[in-house]
Amino acid sequence: MSGKDCGSHGHKRRKLFRQIFACILILLFLVLVTILLIWAILRPSKPSFVLQDVTVYAFNVSVPNYLTSNFQITFSSRNPNDKIGIYYDRLDVYATYHSQQITLRTAIPPNYQGHKEINVWSPIVYGTAIPVAPYNSLSLSQDESTGAVSLTIKMDGRVRFKVGTFISGKYHLYVRCPAYIPFGSRTAGIIVGENSVKYSLLVSCSKSQSLRDSSNTADLKFIGI
Repeated sequence: MSGKDCGSHGHKRRKLFRQIFACILILLFLVLVTILLIWAILRPSKPSFVLQDVTVYAFNVSVPNYLTSNFQITFSSRNPNDKIGIYYDRLDVYATYHSQQITLRTAIPPNYQGHKEINVWSPIVYGTAIPVAPYNSLSLSQDESTGAVSLTIKMDGRVRFKVGTFISGKYHLYVRCPAYIPFGSRTAGIIVGENSVKYSLLVSCSKSQSLRDSSNTADLKFIGI
């Protein structure tokens, strides 16, 4: 076989490889476009959260400004989508006072939420002898005198969306629920134990959602949801 024939065969193989590679790229592009079109048509919506009630087992301050708290929080999550399911891969719940975290994080077990489905969770969050930041000491003293405290129940987690057999990547979900609790008064709630009172709140929570970058260096806001 002449050198000219070998060169011709090599050129044909390279051309064939380029054609196969181009076909793969086109196929991947078409699949991606199809997924994006389906996503845009379905217009997925974030789950909505409602803080239903808080049962206070303990909430007291000891000198010098150590806060001990123990709450059972009941909140509901509703999937507003009729064709999209939601996987809650992780959801941590905790309480803050004036932006300071005052309880440990409590994890909600991973679960799946179907179309138009409502889930209800009742985790317990607690913190023992948590030092109150100096800038919060005055506010806490004022709250003690008025007999009410304004807390924020926060939920941080990761969710995925399911459309048919397609499952999206993970999104970081942030939920914030204001909770105004008259901790000094039993008459404002329902006594459910010797030292515990349940307060009905029914507060809608705010939420935001972002796409976590794989490098873990930034949260990119996902505007489409």
